[in-house]
Amino acid sequence: MTSTDALFKPFSLGSLELPNRIVMAPMTRSKSPGGVPGQPVVDYYRRRAANAVGLIITEGTTVDRPGASFDPAIPNFHQPDSLAGWKKVVDAVHAAGGKIAPQLWHVGLARKPGTGPHPEAKSDSPSGIMPGGKQVGEAMSAEDIADTIAAFAKAAKAAAEIGFDAIELHGAHGYLLDQFFWDGMNQRDDRFGGGLTERTTIVQEIVKAVRKEIPADLPLILRYSQWKQQDYNAKLAETPDELGAFLGPLSDAGVDIFHASTRRFWIPEFEGSDLNLAGWTQKLTGKPAITVGSVGLNSDFIGAFMGENSPAASLDGLIERMEKGEFDLVAVGRALISDPEWAAKVRDGRFDELEDFSAEALKELV
Repeated sequence: MTSTDALFKPFSLGSLELPNRIVMAPMTRSKSPGGVPGQPVVDYYRRRAANAVGLIITEGTTVDRPGASFDPAIPNFHQPDSLAGWKKVVDAVHAAGGKIAPQLWHVGLARKPGTGPHPEAKSDSPSGIMPGGKQVGEAMSAEDIADTIAAFAKAAKAAAEIGFDAIELHGAHGYLLDQFFWDGMNQRDDRFGGGLTERTTIVQEIVKAVRKEIPADLPLILRYSQWKQQDYNAKLAETPDELGAFLGPLSDAGVDIFHASTRRFWIPEFEGSDLNLAGWTQKLTGKPAITVGSVGLNSDFIGAFMGENSPAASLDGLIERMEKGEFDLVAVGRALISDPEWAAKVRDGRFDELEDFSAEALKELV
């Protein structure tokens, strides 16, 4: 096994100081009845903080928009009792020596009408169409978009006041912000539609609104992906030039760190280069990038939702990329669901103690 020193170098940006480069990836758990994170959620995150995870990014937590959530057991980030629950999470993580960021989320058209905590609400989307052109709803009005921008800014302000150490916006995987990025779902003819660069407008405005509500040195992370839950082969950008045109305005708007979501971190993003999506993101923006995708396991997450287990895998390829400086931080998902001590075991060289991922672990907050 290659030395893991590259994973355990400190990282700092603005007010965020991390002892290592390991990030807990955001993973929906649906264990917050009524949208309120309770003691099981507090303990779940505290255990990872106490076992050497550098930065925890919470599961997606929804902003104050009626159609933002499709599950009443997903935590929200606007009810007073929910924010009080998140304050307990933050305090517990800090007491264990960890750092934590909320992932602010709106599911958009991934929500079926009649579901979630507000079944009477409409489902927000850029154009009310699914990939392929099927009309299933109404396009968001200018007022809807303004309210959504304000909802993200309101949530970010609350996160800063509660004491979170960074903030992540969920702009990936075919949810609302990504639906604006994606020409398959954004057919608007106003300033929020158009070419790939123009389709970033709503997120640029969210980023700017958030920056006005949080301390200047509090890092803002944007998670984005090429793939979508509706199309695993989708690509927003087919070339590095297109990716640069997409990322540039978001970087200029005030994104500090890009979380480049892929299903397998070792897959090159474009022909002619071994760089993965995070590597290209760092190269094109000059900003820190987080890589993610089957870290420490030998299969991607799709199988997990079909009940498939996954044995632990070597970290050699990941560490080689880190040593080359391809990316700055590494997000770990399923390995940390099954094994809260994963990061500490890697740090201490206890590789024979790493647990295989068991799909059964998805049923409980271990």
